[in-house]
Amino acid sequence: MIRRIVVILLKTFSMIVFRVKKVGEENVPKEGAYIMCANHMSNWDPPILVSCTKRKMYIMAKQELFKNRFIKFMAKKCWVFPVKRGKMDIESLKFSLKILKEGNLLMLFPEGTRNGLEKNGKAQNGAAFMALRAGVPVIPVGIQGKMKPFHKVKLNYGKPLDFSQYKSNKPEKEVLEKVSKEIMDNIIMLTKQEI
Repeated sequence: MIRRIVVILLKTFSMIVFRVKKVGEENVPKEGAYIMCANHMSNWDPPILVSCTKRKMYIMAKQELFKNRFIKFMAKKCWVFPVKRGKMDIESLKFSLKILKEGNLLMLFPEGTRNGLEKNGKAQNGAAFMALRAGVPVIPVGIQGKMKPFHKVKLNYGKPLDFSQYKSNKPEKEVLEKVSKEIMDNIIMLTKQEI
């Protein structure tokens, strides 16, 4: 009940303040395990995606956010879970794989941080690793616009990317980097696409 109320409030806020426009929402299947990957411009990206995507989704977020009790409480109600950045977080990885095994939608930001491509020049391999380990498709999303009040924001959902031919419990580094690049290339393309 709390989540439903929060999502409704967030969606209303997003539509009024950020004037969110959605394109390609039919590319998000109504059921089945998928990983959704988007570019990361602002702290508003996760709540906007949660409230504007029809499917229930789990979101991985940096552990630092959970130091605030209110944010921690709201995050748990909205299926946001923490990850320790800068190292392999086994607990978070296991939980993510469990989410996918149960046929749910998992949201990740391959850049690993806001405007990550500008900071380090390439995507992290976490999303690719989970996609290959779980054998699930990746839905790329391009977020366009400025996260400022009354500036239009567009969510451009791309078609699912199938990497099943690379499925492995221990993907090789070269394969991970190749898949990571393909995911990020699709996201970048969607951020530039005229819609």
